Amino acid sequence: MGTVDTNDTEGCVAQAKRIIDAGGELVRFTTQGTREAENMKNISARLKADGYTAPLVADVHFTAHTADVAALYCEKVRINPGNYVDPGRTFRHMEYTDEEYAEELKKIERQLVPFLNICKVHHTAIRIGVNHGSLSDRIMSRYGDTPEGIVESCMEFLRICQREQFNDVVISIKASNTVVMVTTVRLLVATMAREGMHYPLHLGVTEAGEGEDGRIKSAVGIGALLTEGIGDTIRVSLSEEPENEIPVARQLVEAVEACAGLREKAEASITDDTVILEMHETEWEQLQLKAAMAVGALFIDKKAHKLVIRNEGFDENRLTELADGILQAARIKFTKTEYISCPGCGRTLYNLQETIARIKEATKGMVGLKIGIMGCIVNGPGEMADADYGYVGAGRGKISLYKAKTCVEKNIPEAEAVEKLLSLIRQDTKING
Repeated sequence: MGTVDTNDTEGCVAQAKRIIDAGGELVRFTTQGTREAENMKNISARLKADGYTAPLVADVHFTAHTADVAALYCEKVRINPGNYVDPGRTFRHMEYTDEEYAEELKKIERQLVPFLNICKVHHTAIRIGVNHGSLSDRIMSRYGDTPEGIVESCMEFLRICQREQFNDVVISIKASNTVVMVTTVRLLVATMAREGMHYPLHLGVTEAGEGEDGRIKSAVGIGALLTEGIGDTIRVSLSEEPENEIPVARQLVEAVEACAGLREKAEASITDDTVILEMHETEWEQLQLKAAMAVGALFIDKKAHKLVIRNEGFDENRLTELADGILQAARIKFTKTEYISCPGCGRTLYNLQETIARIKEATKGMVGLKIGIMGCIVNGPGEMADADYGYVGAGRGKISLYKAKTCVEKNIPEAEAVEKLLSLIRQDTKING
């Protein structure tokens, strides 16, 4: 996904080329409004004129009409059921009678069907992209913060697509928590099968972070499903330049068959609550990704709680650190600070990568602390709901700080925000002894 302002045609074209040249098969840009959606036409024309024909995807949140416009110019439009018709969530509990709830579903149908008709005319595909971090208050009020609620958020839209005989659909369910992501996608597959649906699935661990941690977390979640034969397309979400995501994604896809075999051997090795993983890799990144893919599901399913990795040629301490990283990514054991950071997009109005580096450097010794660093409010408070603290873009150069789901300070100038976050953490640490 691009990180450039979608109104910046030159910047978007240049970034799209880097993504495609790195092996990306789709390029997605955020479309906050109709102006950005209309500019996708210019971006597409420029790319095609230069011989780049990879499909473009518009990412839509909050303004359903924007999806109608984007469908005229893009090969695919991603809509988020959490905010396509329902307003942005405020974590407010709402009571509905069955009749009132049914009327809310009719509101979705009234908005969605005309959009599907536009897509039919223009041969535009859609992605129903559910994010754990942006479930609507309506869904949360009826189903709670549960896999069942996440799946139902998707199925409400998918059932309408099926009734309208619109089948150019791909589905994604993403979360920064690998356990939630894997559990929910499995439930979605079972639910679709029960209702006679067989739509392709797009996989991803959202807000995975950057560096080694982001790669391990992505491999644990995506790999757990790929080794079960689930998934048709993937996206590795890293808080880095978007072209850096592509080689990691390709390595995961190429390693599926080998890691499925390693997973069977690892499961057979379990003794005294410990997985023994025997590897024979010569490249460290290959070892990282394959080890995380091979055992991710075993720890997500809590078939064991300890991991020993053996691979000749690598230092034992380094292998132990890798094992600890995999256990943390699978939410088994926390041995370092946990960062939930988004990859950024055209909505991000501050220097995300620089900010992540500053926060990580200042908090790296705070074992077990969870910090969310989010570019905007689309998934901000929701995706980091189990984080202790959150740093969320609120506007151009403005930041809001959170403790769990509660906003404690709004619209702080970016230049002051990191230090204010650190002061908040230090103050709470002092109070808690």
